[in-house]
Amino acid sequence: MESPNTMDIMLLDPSEHYRPEKKKMEEFRTFSAEEDSYIQRRVRETYMKMHTNQTVDFVRNRKTYWCNFNKTQMTIMEALEKLNALVDESDPDVDLPNIIHAFQTAEKIRTAHPNLDWFHLTGLIHDLGKVMALYGEPQWVVVGDTYPLGCSVADSVVYKATTFKDNPDQKDNRYSTRFGMYKEHCGLENVLMSWGHDEYLYQVLVNHKTSLPEEALYIIRFHSFYPWHTGGDYLYLCNNKDLSMLPWIREFNKFDLYSKSEDIPDIDSLTSYYQSLVNKYIPGIVRW
Repeated sequence: MESPNTMDIMLLDPSEHYRPEKKKMEEFRTFSAEEDSYIQRRVRETYMKMHTNQTVDFVRNRKTYWCNFNKTQMTIMEALEKLNALVDESDPDVDLPNIIHAFQTAEKIRTAHPNLDWFHLTGLIHDLGKVMALYGEPQWVVVGDTYPLGCSVADSVVYKATTFKDNPDQKDNRYSTRFGMYKEHCGLENVLMSWGHDEYLYQVLVNHKTSLPEEALYIIRFHSFYPWHTGGDYLYLCNNKDLSMLPWIREFNKFDLYSKSEDIPDIDSLTSYYQSLVNKYIPGIVRW
């Protein structure tokens, strides 16, 4: 297989234009192993449970369980409304219901890319897989950064030094080497990621036969894979398709991350526009 040209890949450098005035760029995604604030304790505990319990066998089990799509049926807008009940316990930057972040992200994208309506909708729905937390899953199985299972843990994975010591896969020779159970440049579509809302929503949309473009599905599937799109790790698992999609994920990340603020969008006035996009790309009742 031809090796992707990793020299062409540059780490994320988001524009100041997309950062909310109330928070500086360097203040986002601060994961402290010592700070004793309520949010930082909550974040650490979530990642400790995730990094201890997410294994190859565990993720295969959850994927089988959730990808039967027999838990509930509802429209995209109904799923979005359910996010009113969810505050992401892995997020150190905001303590607001997830539906607010959804509209913040979508509106920032709409301002910057007014002609890409599929991109606006992607911003709105990208976290909808988090509804798993409202149907019995603990948040450490739903939220947070994702990373590959079945190989060694890269340095850019948050809390790597303190949270994997009790993970059995890291003591298993099949799964603890650099490539583990994979071949070099096998492609991310062939990599078993930690289970969470990214992969679940991707599978839900594919099952529903959405007409969203491939770029949108790729953003949804890998937007939480920070060790790759921001940390620059795991490039040895990527193929040329992955690298061609990476700029889209990095463009999306500017709005996903730096749209977080205390400014609350007027959701009622925006709903009709986004409903029209749902009707276009993901109409009808969706199986979850």
